[in-house]
Amino acid sequence: MNDHPDVLLYEKEAWSSGFSRLAGIDEAGRGPLAGPVVAGAVVFDPDYIRAELVPTFGKLTDSKAMSEKWREHFFKTLEESEFVQIGVGIVGPEEIDRINILKATHKAMALAAAQVQADFALVDGLRVKGLPCEHKAIVKGDALSVSISAASIIAKVTRDRLMVALDAEFPMYGFAQHKGYGTKKHLEALQKHGALSAHRQSFRPVAELNQSELFE
Repeated sequence: MNDHPDVLLYEKEAWSSGFSRLAGIDEAGRGPLAGPVVAGAVVFDPDYIRAELVPTFGKLTDSKAMSEKWREHFFKTLEESEFVQIGVGIVGPEEIDRINILKATHKAMALAAAQVQADFALVDGLRVKGLPCEHKAIVKGDALSVSISAASIIAKVTRDRLMVALDAEFPMYGFAQHKGYGTKKHLEALQKHGALSAHRQSFRPVAELNQSELFE
């Protein structure tokens, strides 16, 4: 018995329903204390992904379960293919603080979907408000749909590169290592150096730090 899921199952359903610009959508960076939330949208040419699913994308899965080397490999493969269209939506810390992280995540996804002019989307997780097209939400979709897996690669690699660039500007925070997540090193750096504009001021450790500084 084959226990491996058909990672084109949801795509096939959408194509058979008449949708031609099917996008997988996923995000990276909902939880960190710093940096933007980034969404990726990927539209495969149906004939291309059917033919290349095993030889080219056989090891593609949830980006969080892959090594950095493999993420970079698939990012390059997707970016260079003439049969793949990519959209990226980025919402920064200031707007995250203003509208909240859930709305910011949905906005990033909507921006990414609009860039590829999707007429239908497969989205990792729960339903999304404000997408410019119909969509289906799939829990753990980044491991069940190749389109969502590809989008997760685009989102994570794009965001990781932004955090590495931020690390070059502010090396004392260690952004290249923790990518803005609340690790011990990051929290220690926050205590020592204070918060940057790149930090999400509404997130608890940063908000608590800012509050304590008011009373010093």
